[in-house]
Amino acid sequence: MTYNNGKIQVEKKGITFGEKLNNGYNPMIEGVRWTDRYAMQLEKIWQYIPNWLGQIFVAIAVFIFASGIQGDWISIVVHLFKHIELHNQNYVQNETAAESSGWWTKDKNGSLLFFMTVATTSSYAIYFGIGGFLHWFYYVRQRDKSHEWKCQPEKFMSPELERHEIMIGSLSLMVVSSMSGIISWYAANDGRYLKLYYRLDEYGYVWLFLQAPIVFMYQDYLTYLTHRFYHYPLMYKWFHKLHHKYKQPTAFSVSAIHPVEILNVQLILASPMLLVPVHWILFYIILFYTYYHGIIDHSGITFKAYWWQPWQPDAIFHDNHHQYFHVNYGFNIFIWDKVTIDTTIILPKEQL
Repeated sequence: MTYNNGKIQVEKKGITFGEKLNNGYNPMIEGVRWTDRYAMQLEKIWQYIPNWLGQIFVAIAVFIFASGIQGDWISIVVHLFKHIELHNQNYVQNETAAESSGWWTKDKNGSLLFFMTVATTSSYAIYFGIGGFLHWFYYVRQRDKSHEWKCQPEKFMSPELERHEIMIGSLSLMVVSSMSGIISWYAANDGRYLKLYYRLDEYGYVWLFLQAPIVFMYQDYLTYLTHRFYHYPLMYKWFHKLHHKYKQPTAFSVSAIHPVEILNVQLILASPMLLVPVHWILFYIILFYTYYHGIIDHSGITFKAYWWQPWQPDAIFHDNHHQYFHVNYGFNIFIWDKVTIDTTIILPKEQL
């Protein structure tokens, strides 16, 4: 069976891979839509899972999808090993060894190709595997109950747009996961220009507690300004319009961005590790928080902010941006839209 124009179709036995491609088969899309093939089997299994346990399982799946889709988990492993190593040495670093190793050579802890391969492979595994499961859980299993969970319950993307979204998302995912692999390789083999640190008291406890809100607001406001910049007519036409094709976004929309734009955003999120001292654990907590809300804000699902997140808008906030274009430019701090002077040029409807 294959997914074609929104329908499950039975394949003919003995058909070749080339014939599948000629009939519209796309392995990238099929990778995500594997749950369509096994929807009935998954439903039978799901019936045996208690509702409370199922909700926990889905929450964990969303977290893994958000935190692992860009390959940053390999950076976590690198910094964890460095953390353990430095603490075992009583935080005495061998400066001579660091100075003698060039970031472009030696590869003493793994080659660039190795890190990029691991980062990109894991990204696609999570994108297709867990992304496919979440697609089934909401958009297949509960499609007839969309009023209970969907931001735009009467509207769904066309099958053509869904295919387009997955193809663009897959391409841009290669860009950001490769960047994660490069950063991880550099951190493992030298990392002298990274300002991430490992001992809690290294820069004092005052900075330890202040750095999280400062870095978080810096990343979010700069991303907000960048988003506004991409809404200027020329930038919108060349780059951002691609992302706004998806007026009813899904979780796959989060990476369905022009490669230039998504690289721009990723560089903003990574920049604090080159600019100010940040404890590595706090840095990745902030990064994964941003990734998590990026996923659920594009999911099309009515996720709500928790009571302890007064700064965080609900998922409908960004969903409305995709639906109406000229509202709600912010991401994780809604106040930016209220305190920033609006210099956006309103585009005619036919140019959106």
